[in-house]
Amino acid sequence: MKTEFLVSDMTCNHCVQAITQAVQAAAPGASVNIDLSTHRVSIEAAVDAALLKAAIAEEGYDVQPV
Repeated sequence: MKTEFLVSDMTCNHCVQAITQAVQAAAPGASVNIDLSTHRVSIEAAVDAALLKAAIAEEGYDVQPV
């Protein structure tokens, strides 16, 4: 299942790494594609979008569904 989020306060490569690690911890094997210029996070995973959103939010980011 593909899920997309807008993470407006994601500003650097450290943010990209932190979000990727958080998603992969919540959904091992997830495919994470992040476009830093548009602040979009696209995730292919077999878990609920709410779980993915919570994992990113726990890292301190403002997460909005697209």
